[in-house]
Amino acid sequence: MFVDRVTLELKSGRGGHGIVSWQREKYIPKGGPAGGDGGDGGSILIEVDSNAYSLENYRNKSIIKAENGKPGGGDKRKGRSGKDLVLKVPKGTLIKDANGTTLYDLTQVDKAIKLCQGGKGGKGNTFFKSSTNRTPLQFTEGTEGETFKIELELKLLADVGFVGMPNAGKSTLMSRITHVPVKIAPYPFTTLYPNLGILQFDDFSRILIADIPGIIPDAHENKGLGLAFLRHIERTSTLVYVIDCTGLEGRDPFEDLKVLQNELQSYDKSMTKKPFFVVLNKIDQEEAQQKAAEFRKQYPYDPKTLFEISASEGTGVSKFLSALKAVVQKDGKRFD
Repeated sequence: MFVDRVTLELKSGRGGHGIVSWQREKYIPKGGPAGGDGGDGGSILIEVDSNAYSLENYRNKSIIKAENGKPGGGDKRKGRSGKDLVLKVPKGTLIKDANGTTLYDLTQVDKAIKLCQGGKGGKGNTFFKSSTNRTPLQFTEGTEGETFKIELELKLLADVGFVGMPNAGKSTLMSRITHVPVKIAPYPFTTLYPNLGILQFDDFSRILIADIPGIIPDAHENKGLGLAFLRHIERTSTLVYVIDCTGLEGRDPFEDLKVLQNELQSYDKSMTKKPFFVVLNKIDQEEAQQKAAEFRKQYPYDPKTLFEISASEGTGVSKFLSALKAVVQKDGKRFD
């Protein structure tokens, strides 16, 4: 299941208590203090996992705790420290505090970031021995670990984003070129969460594609799925508008393109400045031929960005992928 937003309460481990203990051996009278220190509590860290594409591991978790430190032992033995807990998240995850302020934007696979410091272990009575205090009874308890409430929000960091109206055939195209088993059906429906797939070319180079759920008019005002998934297009380097060119249900393919562009621009003006392609899908259907011809006459952009394909039959797909590869690799891949 695709999960792109979770709220977590993090609790690092408490430090173990120091203890009061005395050295008692047969030939060592007045052996003195031997209470060991407590171990430190485990900390909580977060790092990017290049193999993760969703926050689903945290879907049913609200409180995450690191291990407590163990108390000290006799013979000056220090308690075992609690294990640090490392949270793995996808590239593109934002870490926000309880007020919604972004603290970290994890766009690189880098070293782990410490979010909660574990508590310090307490001191045993050995620590308090001095020339004037030969039999100390003092010890200290371990300190509490830090508690931190955060929100994790994922903004996909894909190379290519497929956008289109519901039932435009994005999922069918995704399934054909990436071999990802996504839901497709001969009746109108819209994907309810983004699908991710890796497209591998003959030279073994790869790009990551995100199939964004169907966009409808006023999606930027949170209509339909709206803002829940528009943010996932923000970081894609290249956009692909998938248009149903059959004109079924009285729809005009060129008007569909204008609606999609308007929604992206209303959400974020920089979106329409990205490199893009327009794919007229379902060209294998008889009624699509005339609609495609009308679309070409109105198309105001470089004709090299316009392709006619049939995702179900595979017609025109190879030519489109060759152009997509050239543009993505020129612009700079996000996925490796």
